[in-house]
Amino acid sequence: MIYVIILILIITVKEKEMNKELSQERLKELLEYDEDTGIFIWKVSRSGNIKSGTVAGSKLQGYSIIMIDRINYKAHRLAWLYVHGYFPENFIDHKNGIRYDNRISNLREVSKSCNGQNCKIHSNNKSGYNGVSWEKTKKKWRSQIKINTKHIFLGLYDCKLDAGLARITAEDWDDRWTCDSQCISRTKVMQDLNDYINEYRANKPSNK
Repeated sequence: MIYVIILILIITVKEKEMNKELSQERLKELLEYDEDTGIFIWKVSRSGNIKSGTVAGSKLQGYSIIMIDRINYKAHRLAWLYVHGYFPENFIDHKNGIRYDNRISNLREVSKSCNGQNCKIHSNNKSGYNGVSWEKTKKKWRSQIKINTKHIFLGLYDCKLDAGLARITAEDWDDRWTCDSQCISRTKVMQDLNDYINEYRANKPSNK
């Protein structure tokens, strides 16, 4: 684990050192990028067993890493350079939280705080929504939000969906929350709300 962390730090430092030197022209000379799949393909053969036409990159901590001119780059940053012609000054966020999904439609330039706010729903989260958990003693769903390291209590709810809606309402009203409507958890809440409305309409008794 320590080795992996050190390797990630080295890659980050190297990227910062070389971002200005790798141009869009050089990138396109070496690689073909498919915006619809997020996959890079080598246009030229490389040292070792890498031949023209093969998929570029290897996985590290869920990210796709591609070496160019002896420097490792995260593929999502290369995708941004390939399409937009420059390396972003800020962070590149994967909208759906999948680190290797480098389709250009899944990438956006965001601040550090937004990048952290759009985090995956943890595997031990039983609600399926960030900031919503089951309060065993009260037998209700607890809703909260964390902003600038401070936890803010948003109430207890009988319905999980109500707790999720309270969470995204707090995101909308608090200016310190910088991530937008494409956050993973928010999308899940809105999908469940839409399903609930459709189910209600389908089962609503007729007035006839």
